[in-house]
Amino acid sequence: MAAIAANGPGKKLNLFHLTWPIFLELFLFMLMGLADTFMLSALSDDAVSGVGAANQYVQIAILVLEVVGNGAAIVVAQYLGSRRFIEASKISALAVTLNLLVGLGISGVFILFTSRIMETMNLQGDVLAHAEAYLIIVGGGIFLQAIINSLAAVIRVHGFTKQTMFVSLGMNIIHVVGNYALIFGKFGMPALGVQGAAISSVGSRLIAMFVFIWLLYQVLEYRIEFRYYITWSKEYVKKILHIGLPSAFEQILYQSCQIVFLYYVTYLGTEALAARQYATNISMFSYLFALAIGLGTAIIVGRLVGSGEKEEVYEQVWSSLKRALIFTVVLVALVMTFRYPLMRLFTDNEEIIQLGASVLLLSCLLETGRTFNIVIINSLRASGDAKFPVLMGALSMVMMSLPLGYFFVFVLDLGLVGVWLAIAADEWTRAVIMMLRWKSRAWERYALVEPLEQEAEAKPEVV
Repeated sequence: MAAIAANGPGKKLNLFHLTWPIFLELFLFMLMGLADTFMLSALSDDAVSGVGAANQYVQIAILVLEVVGNGAAIVVAQYLGSRRFIEASKISALAVTLNLLVGLGISGVFILFTSRIMETMNLQGDVLAHAEAYLIIVGGGIFLQAIINSLAAVIRVHGFTKQTMFVSLGMNIIHVVGNYALIFGKFGMPALGVQGAAISSVGSRLIAMFVFIWLLYQVLEYRIEFRYYITWSKEYVKKILHIGLPSAFEQILYQSCQIVFLYYVTYLGTEALAARQYATNISMFSYLFALAIGLGTAIIVGRLVGSGEKEEVYEQVWSSLKRALIFTVVLVALVMTFRYPLMRLFTDNEEIIQLGASVLLLSCLLETGRTFNIVIINSLRASGDAKFPVLMGALSMVMMSLPLGYFFVFVLDLGLVGVWLAIAADEWTRAVIMMLRWKSRAWERYALVEPLEQEAEAKPEVV
């Protein structure tokens, strides 16, 4: 453990050292979803469409769980920056307990109401059956992801991004092997199709959860005592929710809009549904570096805000944004160039290939705007300015992009291209607003904690 301990909470963080493991972790996480899509495409396009629709709700559930995970990560980062290490451990323990309770509640909802949830999506026949079979298993086990979210966030914000990456690698290997065995009936296992993919997903998360619990007690210099898990502090909960609620609500708004867009696409036919799912999976890799840089920057911003180094914070974000844009442009160029071969990895249906390739051509417009938002919004949250992105997101996503998407799809008859154009319009609208917000430096007044030398360490109220 000497090598791990060397990365203690007082060490100055480096963006590259934080970012490359986060990038690999995100890549592996996306690969997990891609593995489902790729393997299920060997069964049928209906299976892919059904799982894609079900995963919209799984993603929203994960975003709800990030209320606590993200909120705690930012609060812990600021406490680490101000060198309040014991308090950081207490907040970490509280985050795990809170997220477990929320996760159990969400799992119960999925188990009881899966059929009703999926019937609202205008799905029919085999697509509906596949969606329900997948959601009841993956949704029922979502409480495992709740624990993983909290543990990974705490470990990552302490600077141990490499360790979380290795756990993700193991989880994905288990998931892919499990998919192969349970979808197609290999290694003496039954051929369960969509249900097999769902069981594999839950099983790999269960194993990863136990590894993360073990890892938590290996990497932290200030160990979490058991009593911290059951000791509740109003001050800590308030700070976690101050960041977590707006952060998650903004993401829920985004995913809810994606569900509405998915609803639009159901009227375009099963080919459009499948093309959307394949194109979405490919597009995720276009902004992967930007997302890694955004998350790495947020960890650094939280630490610097906690230690009162505001000028360093301001310059760090612009530097990170430039790097993220370079990577995004390169990846977008590759996706646009190889859009047809990439689509043919998933299907040989020419109509689906043409539809998917047509929207991938718009990546240059969509992903560049998304990169601005990923980096700056994550930095605003890490500084404590979490409400502003939500308000702007509600105006741009709900009041602009949804009506615009309806107009493009059903009035101008642009089909799937209309959905992509509406999303791109939202991304760029918010990108301009977020750049102006960061330049204004209004975020400087939202720090959650003062540097230790400026404020005597206070004991929060415990109830």
